[in-house]
Amino acid sequence: MENEITRNECTDPTESMTIELPCAMIERVQKLAAEKNTSLSNVLIEALDSFLRNQE
Repeated sequence: MENEITRNECTDPTESMTIELPCAMIERVQKLAAEKNTSLSNVLIEALDSFLRNQE
């Protein structure tokens, strides 16, 4: 079936998640986001993606 969701697919490409980070790390993320003129979310997504790819 075309409408059937498989195990590796989400119904929505994004999902919200709340995490708590040390203040020093938040400051580093904010600084990098400002330097790259991007959002905090983009910095965190790129960092997490890079980390997870290196774990494989």
